[in-house]
Amino acid sequence: MADFVQCLVDMGFAKDKAEKAVQVTENRGVEPAMEWILSNADSDQPGTSKAVSETPSETGVSNDSKGEEKAEEKADSEASVRSYKCEDCGKLFKDVEAVEFHAAKTNHSNFSESTEEKKPLSPEEKAEQMKLLEEKLKQKRKEREEREKLEDLDREKSRVAMGKELAEAKRRLAEQEMKEIVEARRKEKIDDRLARERVKAKIEEDKLARKAKLAQQQGIAPPTLPTPPPTPVVAASDSAVSPPKKDYKETKLQLRLPSGKTLIQTFGVSEPLAAVRLYIELNRDDGTQGTFNLMTSFPRKVYQGDDYDMPLEALGLVPSAVLMVTKSA
Repeated sequence: MADFVQCLVDMGFAKDKAEKAVQVTENRGVEPAMEWILSNADSDQPGTSKAVSETPSETGVSNDSKGEEKAEEKADSEASVRSYKCEDCGKLFKDVEAVEFHAAKTNHSNFSESTEEKKPLSPEEKAEQMKLLEEKLKQKRKEREEREKLEDLDREKSRVAMGKELAEAKRRLAEQEMKEIVEARRKEKIDDRLARERVKAKIEEDKLARKAKLAQQQGIAPPTLPTPPPTPVVAASDSAVSPPKKDYKETKLQLRLPSGKTLIQTFGVSEPLAAVRLYIELNRDDGTQGTFNLMTSFPRKVYQGDDYDMPLEALGLVPSAVLMVTKSA
């Protein structure tokens, strides 16, 4: 509604008249409102009723009354003011409200009273004004659509970036959890191995002690008790395969997928084989699903359950190796 009122004011109509016209025509547009103003213009001509009401009748006027003469002069002066003119741009306005609105819009401040009556627009001028109005409305609509497109594009970019960040955070979390699980299982196996070694050493010591006691009871020289081997302490990096002679920190693995694609990745020598399996699960894009096995072609070896808890250094996959990814039977 404010846009229609503004357009009517720009076309030269009074602001209060424009507001009333838009309200009466139920906000159907500028053209119906303008038609209503033009059809009701006769009932609201500036200065007409006021001049008639304030102009004293010549009949019965006392020439000796100074007050009435002053009133007559004032009425004549007011009747002579037909409009207000902007000296900055030359536009005419019907009332003070239109002047104030124009001043607020254009920052013009040089106005004067004028006896020139603001003429209604001709059909050609109305058509031109309507054409300009339609062009303005189209331009505003185009600007709004472009602004909405840019806002939608920005929202889509933000959504995609947030989705990528969330996916990357989930991947890192899953990888970290898998590494923690693998490390905990490896430590449990090492602790179980140390406990078994201690139990075996204790059993051997008890056997030798019983043999010595039995020989002493029978009067036989007790056999020399061999010194029991010390309880082995298995470090976290101990394994069945000897480590490489050189002190490698990383190993480069080529991972050949069933589709023929090869993934190349560098791992730490102390990382378990399960980390390699996790990397393949997160990065394979050959469209295959399900479990798979890892194997080396030369020497041929298919890695099984406990092998995935062992470090790459212990499995002889340092400083580089080729692993084949095969489907599980």
